[in-house]
Amino acid sequence: MPIITLTSDWGLSDHYVAAVKGAILSRIPQANIVDISHSINKFSVSETAFVVRNAYKNFPDNTIHIIGVNSESSVEFPHTAIYYDKHYFIGADNGLFSLICESAPEKIYEITLPQDSDYFTFPSRDVFAKAACMLAEGSDISTLGIQRESICQLKSYLPVPDKNALKGIVIYFDSYDNAITNINQSLFRKEAKGRKFTVYLKNEEIQSISSSYSDVVHGEIVLLFGTTGMLEIAINRGSARNLLGMNIYDTVRIEFL
Repeated sequence: MPIITLTSDWGLSDHYVAAVKGAILSRIPQANIVDISHSINKFSVSETAFVVRNAYKNFPDNTIHIIGVNSESSVEFPHTAIYYDKHYFIGADNGLFSLICESAPEKIYEITLPQDSDYFTFPSRDVFAKAACMLAEGSDISTLGIQRESICQLKSYLPVPDKNALKGIVIYFDSYDNAITNINQSLFRKEAKGRKFTVYLKNEEIQSISSSYSDVVHGEIVLLFGTTGMLEIAINRGSARNLLGMNIYDTVRIEFL
């Protein structure tokens, strides 16, 4: 039986997580349900994509990922199921999938299944759980709805090469308050071409990238590519978010010499 994961911004104090799990277990009592996170900042598409993108690759092929962030549907952002990198993802096509996928999904279907209730505010329970169970029981993704050719793109969240520079933004803070950007190591190397560089962030200028947090003394700023492959801004044994006054979507600019 495939694994079904849940990612949301619901928190754990309400009934939402239990209700979705109950809807799945009512259909498949032996279902293997795994929580990725329910602590996503409210409505944050970029944070959701970062967490899911860095979690799903560690799951077995054909795992089904329910994403319950910004999940209400519209004509522009329909409920959608995609098959990408041997995994299924179910959510609203509001640009989220474009931040998870590094290339076009192999299959894209707008979900047209009837809801399990007369309310339209809880699609994770009333639509996504049903779709996930159908996939888990062996139904083809085509049975979920209407085939689509492409997914919604959120290009404003992508790093921008600009002649001798590379412009990115902070997209996530981990539990250590390290600021993680949308600049990955392969893009950095492609643009750098072995040249020297300066990284500009807030009021700081940094000319080196380290390989570990301990490459600098306690309390010093360190830049490195972490396990996610993305450029991180950290303070050894400190909070980059607080001590540097950084926020989500802050600009990070790298100029190559």
